[in-house]
Amino acid sequence: MVTIEREGGDRTMANDGRGPGPLPRGDGRAPHEDGQVGQVPYEGRQAPYTDGQAPYEGVWRFTAPAVDASVPQARHAVRDLLARQGVPTSDDLIQGLLLIVSELVTNAVRHAALLSPMLAVEVAVGAEWVRVCVEDDHPYRPTALEADHGQTGGRGLLIVREITREAGGACDVQHTASGGKVIWAALPLKPTSG
Repeated sequence: MVTIEREGGDRTMANDGRGPGPLPRGDGRAPHEDGQVGQVPYEGRQAPYTDGQAPYEGVWRFTAPAVDASVPQARHAVRDLLARQGVPTSDDLIQGLLLIVSELVTNAVRHAALLSPMLAVEVAVGAEWVRVCVEDDHPYRPTALEADHGQTGGRGLLIVREITREAGGACDVQHTASGGKVIWAALPLKPTSG
């Protein structure tokens, strides 16, 4: 079962889990809008609109147990949220973003579940970008290792970094105030010229 994370609880990350980098306009704390994204409850935080702010901008966060079933649930929740909010995305962007979500949630399930039975997924949308974050309570900060071509796994972060690079975005891993970590990737809504 995926549950809404209590705001202000001990799992709250510094800067509402967004870390440095692209943020939506406003403080992301103004009126709360609870609702359903597919079958996944989420907590929506949308800042009040300001001049020039797109109606789809905001920050949404949901939690899930660190189990295999959470991988497709998180992917579907993110896809449905972006569609529901009317975020202007291309099919390529959606596919890349969903693959990133799958890889990051899979990593949290496979490598952090022992110390972190719950994980959090946050989606932040600005006027020109979308950012996904996956948080867990495990203190280990993973690095993208060179892939061994004979190895069948262990390429998740390499895939995330490559998708992000090709899209002209950014990604990083950071520690949280509670001693865990957050891994995030931000992609531009419009393709970059390259």
